[in-house]
Amino acid sequence: MTEKYYKHIYGPIRSRRLGNSLGVDMMPLKTCSLDCVYCECGATTELTAQRREYVSADSIIEEIDAYLANNPPPDYVTFGGSGEPTLNSGLGRIINHIKQRFPKQKLALLTNSTLLNNRQLRDDILPCDLILPSLDAVSADVFRKINKPAASITCADIIDGLKALSSEYKGMLWLEVFIAPGINDTDGEIAQFKEVISQINPTRVQLNSLDRPGTCGTLTAAPPASLTKIANQLKPLPVEIVASL
Repeated sequence: MTEKYYKHIYGPIRSRRLGNSLGVDMMPLKTCSLDCVYCECGATTELTAQRREYVSADSIIEEIDAYLANNPPPDYVTFGGSGEPTLNSGLGRIINHIKQRFPKQKLALLTNSTLLNNRQLRDDILPCDLILPSLDAVSADVFRKINKPAASITCADIIDGLKALSSEYKGMLWLEVFIAPGINDTDGEIAQFKEVISQINPTRVQLNSLDRPGTCGTLTAAPPASLTKIANQLKPLPVEIVASL
């Protein structure tokens, strides 16, 4: 199999957070549990919280096997792509397969955290070496404004799922907070972030902001001074700014 025939994997690309990363696209464009105002993949066309095998796990495994058997290992095989990867019910089988056949290969998962209150999903992802979940709001009104979730998803459930994952997971947990100016950057919201994130206790807290246009034309990137202020407000949490400054 040559690279031009790959349908579900891409790269490796050079990632500022993950080094040399081989991406795995688990979902059709754009199937997701959120319709975030900042999403660079475009507006969500299928808004759902239903887990099923949207893309064949066997097809994904075939492509990953072909790549890893014939190329230098990337720093990470990273599950992400065109929608929320944890919606794919085959994720656990793919993770276990890679860990069995390529035991030294590190795995990373990018997730919007919406399904982490699902015990089966948490069990599926525990073998990953690095999980990068998102938390963009800690109050219900801000959550609805920035993330525009599927009907069954609440901010409280996301926070509970993150706490549960943190208590069970033995790998690195890098929590990303996307700062949307005028939406989730008030002093009150940041104070609530600090309280909740302290309870989650991630390995790192990474502040991000708009890099390329999202789905909301009026959304702008947070100014560097604003990100620095927020980072200082969140200390002594292990916070870093990963947005392009």
